[in-house]
Amino acid sequence: MRLAAGDQLILATHNRGKVEELAALLEPYGVELSSNADHGLDEPEETETTFVGNARIKAVAAARATGLVALADDSGLEIEALGGAPGVHTADWAEGPGGRDFVRAMRRAHEALVESGAPEPWRARFCCTLVLAFPDGREAVFEGSVPGRIVWPMRGDRGHGYDPVFQPDGHDLTFGEMDRWEKNRMSHRGEAMRLFVAACLA
Repeated sequence: MRLAAGDQLILATHNRGKVEELAALLEPYGVELSSNADHGLDEPEETETTFVGNARIKAVAAARATGLVALADDSGLEIEALGGAPGVHTADWAEGPGGRDFVRAMRRAHEALVESGAPEPWRARFCCTLVLAFPDGREAVFEGSVPGRIVWPMRGDRGHGYDPVFQPDGHDLTFGEMDRWEKNRMSHRGEAMRLFVAACLA
């Protein structure tokens, strides 16, 4: 299941932030990248209850539609005091009037924590599952996570999603305050990507 420089790989997402982050991590390997948007693909409905299940849906759909090897991720924030929520519904918490708004999602998470009465620190972890799917049906799974805590108020305007309220263990900055390269070295997606690179590119 190895890829070489010049091979084509479709990133099965329309999320520009994810595309930019994954492209930066894959740049040294010379793989030709495209995304769902480049192929006019709609994203399939995510009907599974696990990160791996939803990542598999997206990767397999893109591989079948294009005949290319496809890489999809499903990732999210699990907050201990909220029973692991928002979890696979991490992006759904951002939905509302006017479309997806992660400031709204972060406020919702904070309000839920306050209402829960849970004392600080509010333990949490970011999780990422990557599924690599081949048109012939082969696939591989790579998983990463990073522990930390939820902070309030929001800090930083870098990154995307819930980054401004997540402070990884051992650091004083949130993901929203970190340089992109520093974040990539320790992030859940970075960890899953390192496993993918070691197995398929290195």
